[in-house]
Amino acid sequence: MSTKISDLHYGGKELIDRQFESDQTICIQRGNDMSDQSQTDQAFRADSLYGRAPEMTYSGAMSFLRRKYSRDLAGVDIAISGIPYDAATSFRPGARFGPAAIRAASTQLAELLAFPDGIDPFETLAVVDYGDCSVDYGFQGRIIEQIEAHALGILETGTSMLTFGGDHFVTYPLLRAHAKIHGPVALVHFDAHTDTWDDEEGRLDHGTMFSRALKEGLIDAEHSIQIGIRTHNDDTHGIEILDAPWVHDNKAQTAIERVLARVGDKKAYLTFDIDCLDPAFAPGTGTPVAGGLSSAQALAILRGLGSLDFIGADVVEVSPAYDHAQITAIAAATVAHDYLVLMAKKKR
Repeated sequence: MSTKISDLHYGGKELIDRQFESDQTICIQRGNDMSDQSQTDQAFRADSLYGRAPEMTYSGAMSFLRRKYSRDLAGVDIAISGIPYDAATSFRPGARFGPAAIRAASTQLAELLAFPDGIDPFETLAVVDYGDCSVDYGFQGRIIEQIEAHALGILETGTSMLTFGGDHFVTYPLLRAHAKIHGPVALVHFDAHTDTWDDEEGRLDHGTMFSRALKEGLIDAEHSIQIGIRTHNDDTHGIEILDAPWVHDNKAQTAIERVLARVGDKKAYLTFDIDCLDPAFAPGTGTPVAGGLSSAQALAILRGLGSLDFIGADVVEVSPAYDHAQITAIAAATVAHDYLVLMAKKKR
C-alpha cells in the first residue's frame, strides 16, 4: 500500500484508525487481545503454570519469559533463579546485574512460538521464576554456602534449575548442590576460557573453580566437553576441548556429533558463559575475547543437544553495563529459552 503526503495531511487519522483496527484483529486472531486488561503482569497474576498470555513486550513485570513468580514448587518442572554475584571476576565487574538484564531481554521470546520448531514449551513444561538467591556481599566467606543452600532447597523438591549469573564462579556451588542429588555430572561448557587454572583453598575466582570442582569429584571429566575455548591452558584435566577455531573450521553439526559422543547417556550439566560468543555478539561481559562463536553457531549447537540427559543449566557473565542495546542479554535469554525448548520436547 502506498501513501501520499496529502493522505497523511487530510486522511491521516482514518489511516491510523484502520491500521489500529487491523493490528487488533491480528492480535485477536493470534489469541493476543491487548485490550484485555486481565492479561497484564502475568508474572503475578497467572493462574496456571502452563501456557502463556499476551502482554505488551515493552511493559509489565519482568519475570523470565513472563513466567509466574513463585516459590511454591509443587508440580514445577524447572525453577528459574538468579544469582546476582560478581565479586569473583578477574576483569570487568557488573554481572550482578545479569539476572535482571536477562529477564528484561526475554519479553519478545515470550510473545511468539519457539523458533524453529513452532512449539510453545509451556504447553508441557511447568516453569516458574523463583526469583534471586540472596547473597551477602559483605561476607565473602559465606557465598558458597548461601548459593549451595539456595540450590539444594530447589533441587530437593525434585525441581530442576535454570540459573542466571552472576560471574562464572556461581557454577561451583551450583555443581556442589547438583552433585549431592545426582552424583558427578558431565559438564557441557560453552566458554572462551577453560576456567581450570590452578586453584587455591578458599579462593573465590571465576577462572579456577572448575579445577576445584574436578578435585572434589563433582565433574565427570571423561564425559565432559568445552566448546568455544580461545585462551591457552597447559592442562586440560582430561576434558575434551572444541576450541573456537575448530568450531569455525568444522561447523556446528560436527560439533554436535562430538558433544553427543563425548557425553553419551551420562547426566549432564550445561553451563554457558556468554563470553563464548565473540564480542561482536556479546560485548556486555566481563572478560571478552576476540575470535569467538557467533550467536548462530552457538544456538545451532545447543539446539542439536536435545538427546542429552541435562539435569540443570546456567547462563552466566552477562554484564549489561558494557553493552548498548541489550545485544548480550538478548543472546543469553535466547540460550536460556532454547534450553527450555529442549526440555519441553523431551517431556512431550
